[in-house]
Amino acid sequence: MDDIFVARLMTSDLVTVTPDTLVEEAGQTILEHEISSLVVVDEDNHLEGILTTTDFVTIVAESFPKAETTVSRYMTTDVVTISPQDPIVDAAELMLETGVHHLPVVDNDDEVVGIVTTTDLAGYLTTLSASVA
Repeated sequence: MDDIFVARLMTSDLVTVTPDTLVEEAGQTILEHEISSLVVVDEDNHLEGILTTTDFVTIVAESFPKAETTVSRYMTTDVVTISPQDPIVDAAELMLETGVHHLPVVDNDDEVVGIVTTTDLAGYLTTLSASVA
């Protein structure tokens, strides 16, 4: 498993938003695409933050968002990332160490090129187990 790299498992067809996207629009996007996170990028596709379904629980529980509230108010900005060339074992260890379920994948220019999630890792392990059986 050490020779399998993040680039092989990551989702590169990302759904992204900008920091000024309205929270209501972000929520609708998550529902429409049946995803659990939105990567927040600037106009140059550089990572600004991440907004997850867990963040929406906080939004509803703590602040009852008003109309016209932007994603920048709630997104996580201290985002844990990984490189496409890193082994997936490193991704799994990083997720365990930091308690995150979504790792944006950034290239050498800090541009977002994908995301790897716990679901991606679980799916890979399932196919690996099936091929061993």
